[in-house]
This record gives sequence, C-alpha cells and structure tokens, in this order.
Amino acid sequence: MKADLRSDTFTKPTPEMLSAMMAAEVGDDVFGEDPTVNTLEKKAAGMFGMEAAIFCPSGTMTNQIAIRVNTQLQDEVICDFRSHIYQYEGGGIASNSGVSVKLLDGDRGRLNADDILRNINPDDIHKPITRLVGIENTVNKGGGSFYDMAELKKIRDVCDRHNLVMHLDGARLFNALVETGEKPAEYGELFDTISVCLSKGLGAPVGSLLIGSKEMIKKARRVRKVFGGGMRQAGFLAAAGIYALANNIDRLKDDHRRARTIGSALQEAAFVCEVKSIDTNIIIFLLKDGYTTDQILSSLASKNVLALSFNPNEIRMITHLDFTDEMLNPTVEAIKSIH
Repeated sequence: MKADLRSDTFTKPTPEMLSAMMAAEVGDDVFGEDPTVNTLEKKAAGMFGMEAAIFCPSGTMTNQIAIRVNTQLQDEVICDFRSHIYQYEGGGIASNSGVSVKLLDGDRGRLNADDILRNINPDDIHKPITRLVGIENTVNKGGGSFYDMAELKKIRDVCDRHNLVMHLDGARLFNALVETGEKPAEYGELFDTISVCLSKGLGAPVGSLLIGSKEMIKKARRVRKVFGGGMRQAGFLAAAGIYALANNIDRLKDDHRRARTIGSALQEAAFVCEVKSIDTNIIIFLLKDGYTTDQILSSLASKNVLALSFNPNEIRMITHLDFTDEMLNPTVEAIKSIH
C-alpha cells in the first residue's frame, strides 16, 4: 500500500462522491443553465455569508480572477513572498493583470497590520498605487500556518482606512477553520473576495470557488471566459464539490492528527535537522548535513512513502483523505528505518 504524501491534490473521489457525480443533473454552465453548478455556487456563497460565487477549474484561476477584477494597470499587490499567488501562479499577477507586487516577509507567511501599513505607497506618481492585500490561509510554504482572527480584523481596519481590497487565497481555509472553530461567515465579513479549493483536503477531483459580491462575481464571469475557464456540463464536477462541502470538512482533523504523528517520528529521525511547526496537514522538515533530498526521497519511495522536495534541504509531506490510519504506522516505520 503506497502512501502518497506529495500533496493533498492526489486525492481521488470516494465511491460515495462518484455516485453523487454520476447522478448530477447538468446543463450548460456558460449559459448559466447547469443546476448543479448553480446549487454549488449558492451553497458556497451562503456558507460565507456573501452574495455570490463562481465555480472555476482551479485555485490559480480564482486567485488570478480576483486580482484582475480588483485592480487596474499601475496598481500594486501586497503579499508575503511565500504566497501562492506569487510563487506558484506562473507570474500571472503581471501577465494577467499588469500590476506589480510588493513582497513582505511575515511570520511563516502570515502578514500583520503594522507591516501592511508601513508598505502602503504614498500618493506619488513615481510609485504604483497600492490596491490589494493578498492573504493566504493556511500558508503552504509556511507549513500550514494559519491566521489569528484578531490580526485579520486589524488588517481589515488598515484596508478600510486606506481604501484597499482584501483577497483571501483560502485554498486550505477549511483546514484552518477546523483548528480554530471559526465559521466561514466570519471570513465573509472581512474579505472582499475569497478563493476556496475543493480538490485538496476536501477530496473533489477538480474545482475551486471564488466568492464575493454580486457585482464582483459578475465581473469575474467575464474574466473567467477570457481566461478560458467557461465549462459546459460542469455539474458532474460541481456535484463532487457539493458532496465535499457536506461531508469532508470535519474529517480534516484526522489529517492534522496524522501529520503530527509523522512529525513526532521525524523529530527523532537520524536524517532530520528540524521539523517546522505542524499546525494543520503540512509537514516540512530540514535535513542534516550529509543528507540530500534525492537520497531521502529515494529511500522513502523504496518503502512506499512518497514525499516532495520543497527546497534544496527541505522535504514536504501533506496528509489527506487518501492517507489512512492503516498507512500511518508503516510510514512512521519507514522514517525510523532510514539512517
């Protein structure tokens, strides 16, 4: 039995999810006539207490649409240098929206209100106009770190005082919510636009949602079309998202528990220098001198455990729906066996 911990994007639909997909009523979503897509969008908007949502193929698309509809040429986006919107979206901020980026170095990827305030550009023709603050929660490159709600409220206050838009890259937001006990609607009150991913820990095969005001989502539909994201009988995919939101949120706690168990084993491993704090389902560990990522990844793979090189001396593992308790002990034993 192979334990694939490279990413939580490797999940496959459960039999129950597949049944829901096959039973979906579908239509043409570009015409607004796919009833299952419409149900998913309404459900997601309602969860966050926001007016509307749009279903897209990926979280990269929802993030890039949000930046496009909230900015104009010569604007600037503030985000942490670890942010997915900067690191892993192919330079889309520049190529899709024609705006620049100011990169900050937050606490494991988490910005604070004071840092944002200090980095808002003055009204000076030599500088771009600061327009949007991008928040990622949880932070992928921050090892699954999540925000404190009190700090998010302070950031919202700064944005309100300086007429800035707040966008949330909430690809793994539900991982944060099951840890904090907060409700999606609390985030809906703070952010102008929210992106949530259905195809990571929630286990759907494809899809992300962008959530916001009716006016914003109307603009988003036009941009989605331009980006090539208009899908037709997308209800088969949307049905998986509906099932995921109804059934796969609370179980994220199991992923976090298993991640901490693996982290404990790594703390004692001969080849590990440091295990970064494990807040949710992401495990990042640094190697001791004399070990290489290729060497450790190869040794783990020979024992049916797959992980991912994250930096020259860092390895990442992510627990998910398809990593079960039956796989946990063999994974721990594989780690212990490497010297």
